Amino acid sequence: MMNLSGKNLCIIVIALTIALSGCKQKSPSGNPNEMALHHVLYTKVRTLDPMSLRDVYGLTVLSQVCEPLYQYHFLKRPYELIPLLAEDMPQVSDDLLTYTIKIKKGVRFQDDACFKDGIGRELKAGDFVYQLKRVASIKNVSENWSLFENRIVGLDAFREYTGTCKTAADVDYNKSIEGLQTPDDYTLVIKLTKPWPQLIGTALADMVTSPVAKESVDYYGPDIISHPVGTGPFKLSVWQRATYIELVRNPSFRGETYPTEGEPGDKEAGFLDDAGKPIPFADKITWTIIEEYQPAWLLFLQGKTDASPVPKDNYFEVFTSVGGLTEKMEQRNIRLETFDDPSVFWLGFNMHDPVLGKNKPLRQAINRAIDRQKFIDLFFNGRHRIAWGFIPPTIPGYDPNIVNKGFARYDPNEARELLKQAEKINGGPIPELKIANPGTDTFSRQMGQFLKMQLNDVGIDVEISYMDWPTYQEKINTSSEQIFFSGASFSIPDAEDFLNSFYSRNKAPGSNKFNYDNPEYDRLYEQASVMLDSPERTELYRKMELLVLEDCPAAFLNHRVALVLLHDWYKNYKPNVFAYGVSKYRRIDMKKRAEYPDLVKKLRD
Repeated sequence: MMNLSGKNLCIIVIALTIALSGCKQKSPSGNPNEMALHHVLYTKVRTLDPMSLRDVYGLTVLSQVCEPLYQYHFLKRPYELIPLLAEDMPQVSDDLLTYTIKIKKGVRFQDDACFKDGIGRELKAGDFVYQLKRVASIKNVSENWSLFENRIVGLDAFREYTGTCKTAADVDYNKSIEGLQTPDDYTLVIKLTKPWPQLIGTALADMVTSPVAKESVDYYGPDIISHPVGTGPFKLSVWQRATYIELVRNPSFRGETYPTEGEPGDKEAGFLDDAGKPIPFADKITWTIIEEYQPAWLLFLQGKTDASPVPKDNYFEVFTSVGGLTEKMEQRNIRLETFDDPSVFWLGFNMHDPVLGKNKPLRQAINRAIDRQKFIDLFFNGRHRIAWGFIPPTIPGYDPNIVNKGFARYDPNEARELLKQAEKINGGPIPELKIANPGTDTFSRQMGQFLKMQLNDVGIDVEISYMDWPTYQEKINTSSEQIFFSGASFSIPDAEDFLNSFYSRNKAPGSNKFNYDNPEYDRLYEQASVMLDSPERTELYRKMELLVLEDCPAAFLNHRVALVLLHDWYKNYKPNVFAYGVSKYRRIDMKKRAEYPDLVKKLRD
């Protein structure tokens, strides 16, 4: 799962409003024939090192530079995993414990000063092994470690070994690991301690396993977070931390072609117009970092961004009373894409906190105090869905009867009664509680004030701390906050992607930011995690969800429905909810983009 607060569970945080595309036109080269994609990020990026990357913001950028072994087909639905850096799908042993993967030959890292004569060398199977060792090393404190713990033969032992090293520089990355073998430069063999049905989608199609050249880590040291050296179609050109990111075409990219097949209707929709053509189409990708929605919205209307979400304050500028686009939008040749994002957002409770962790009535009182429908109506114009549980309706394993369980029921009177019970357990009045909110913009502050008023109404006093994304991540990964406003977008079509966020071995800085611990849940998770898809596994998933909802380590709020506006020059925009490295498929109709200023002027006159 991806962090929207981030891919195990992309725990994505409260990019309750992340733009799926859009940004300030900025072309230092001044070349009018240069095809550039212009995007917006609504927060700062913390790191571009795949070892520690877990949030959607960094992944959005890095996935254009680095590549994993596998990817989801851009057009096919249901979603289908296909080779990217791998030559083919893995050969899997009958006992499901050994995966043999052939690596494509002729793939080269981008040219970079870290290599001899600045020329990128060829990718080898050992580069994947090196990256997994980096994740495992205790010295690197990777929040992705919980994804691999107790999964690969010998990798945990290597991690224990790194704990005996005095410094990170003392770690011997040449030490062999039984479960990670490279019989030759183009063959990777992974041996598992137990079956891992989600291995390909969860790990081998994730940025965390994208290969890293040891030369780049040795050359850049701690600054590797600012110098990604990948094999992908683009390379980092400019990163002005708080304002701007620019990628340019990688001239040494091996080459790839646009898909030649998709699902029914793709041809008619124009998604196969570029079938078989070399990609990427764009020469450059830019992201302007804008933490307020109104300035970004104005840029979109001016034609300086290719796409935009619909800000809540501009909803009626975009939609008519019956839900269609307004005349203003249609006259500008703006179109709308709407789709269910497999996501969930919540108020999370730090179960290690002495006030919250042992006081279930207090956590339940907070849960009952929040009017989710009002929250959705106010901030998302009624378009999102109430999260009655945490598995989204679009993910296999979703329980359609969860709505009848009442865990997300708004009941302020019951909240007040639960608060009385909580005060008895606490031995007196509940002290002021602290909520961490990842955002300092107006939208984040409005949501924070809404939650504060809801909780104040039932007698719970709270203070909202607004912080930028890097600061927020540091706080949550170190369990420094009582309550945190967060969310996650599933990175694979399997509920296990979020269920691992409540497994006790994955506590922070792992995916279990709640620090939730329930032996029965762990038992069921360990049983389900080695099972292939089946009705029996689905039943275990639903039991685990109910256990979490009963224990209340979070108040789940909403599932997002994405509304994305696109200028008609932005081509090949087909939503792919499990992929980030899709900019290589995007194309700009340069003639239409060039004509837009005259169109706006004509409409204004």
